[in-house]
Amino acid sequence: MNRTHAPAPVTTLPAQFDEWQIELHGRRVIYRVAGSGPPVVLIHGMLNSSSHWREVALNLARENTVIAPDLIGHGDSAAPRGDYSLGAHAASIRDLLAAIGIDRATIVGHSLGGGVAMQFFYQFPQRVERLVLISSGGLGREVKAPLRTAALPGVSPLLALTIRPRLLGGLTLAGARLRGRGAEWGVYLQAAARALRPLQSAGARHAFLHTLRAVIDVHGQRVSATDRLYLLEAVPTMIVWGERDNTIPLAHGRDAHAAIPRSTFQTLPRAAHFPHLEDPDGLSELVREFIATTRPGRIEDGDWGAILARRSPPSRRRDDAAA
Repeated sequence: MNRTHAPAPVTTLPAQFDEWQIELHGRRVIYRVAGSGPPVVLIHGMLNSSSHWREVALNLARENTVIAPDLIGHGDSAAPRGDYSLGAHAASIRDLLAAIGIDRATIVGHSLGGGVAMQFFYQFPQRVERLVLISSGGLGREVKAPLRTAALPGVSPLLALTIRPRLLGGLTLAGARLRGRGAEWGVYLQAAARALRPLQSAGARHAFLHTLRAVIDVHGQRVSATDRLYLLEAVPTMIVWGERDNTIPLAHGRDAHAAIPRSTFQTLPRAAHFPHLEDPDGLSELVREFIATTRPGRIEDGDWGAILARRSPPSRRRDDAAA
């Protein structure tokens, strides 16, 4: 594993998914890079990290430069006290890409990362060539009960008592044994162990809870992009869902597809909420085909007003009281 304080080059690289480090605003940001070609950015979900994208990244690296950051407060990136909103995550990714010399890219987001990807487009549309949303948050209210429970006050001390090395070791071992027997549950247990391990740190627990509470409360998802999906008419968009997903309903993906002009909707029969872990080859093929068969969108600063104006024409307000 390579680690350096210098930003990774974005010219030809071996398809190794190497780990790199950069200091942004005085804080450590970890990201992984593989391949060469048109840039593709992979944004992970809650309690995940860039390492979870490994198989997909290596598949896509045959034709693309793949960049996968650890979101602030996730993986090995710094976990400062501060802003963990979708907008803050999107701005951090913008700064990372700018620092390593990438102006525009296909943006891919899973779960929370889908919400970050949509926010990235909303804040920086001129930097987005295509958008891929995988089992994405931000497209409806419903979400699995454990995430709603984790948003309750007083959860942090409970996490500190629960997340212990012995538990994580047991999950990892059980996952390996199940995978060795061909049982799909092994993938989930190993992913859960990798995801929970950082929560042994107080800083990581703080970052997780602030990120979670920025998008979820006891009633479900509290941030929605559904009122702005029409803006995506200007950029090629694909929505992918695991057919067995019971964390975020598949219906959210279908509804988003109906709301986004000229979007593509695909499902993966073998996958639940983690298609990049459960069916990485199937997901990679969908993304590769989508990139190959669509022209990059290009939105300049001056285009944004025209896109908004088509749906939001101004009208003069009559002041009846003054009349």
